[in-house]
Amino acid sequence: MAITRTLRMSFRNEAGKTVSISLDNPKEDLTAAAVEAAMDLIIAKNIFTTSGGDLVSKYDAKIISTDTTDLYTPPV
Repeated sequence: MAITRTLRMSFRNEAGKTVSISLDNPKEDLTAAAVEAAMDLIIAKNIFTTSGGDLVSKYDAKIISTDTTDLYTPPV
């Protein structure tokens, strides 16, 4: 059994569409304040652009944990 964690930050672009950026294996002690600060920096520095224009606002952020159980492995 393996548990993986992903940080998904969602933004709105100039067209009003939601755009998500996902990062694998976020730090265990990651805080909401640190994530919000990173999102603000991404918007302020205009690091990413999308087909709907630049990112203009924060929309959502969450850590997603996935529990995977391998039930079958094919023979080699």
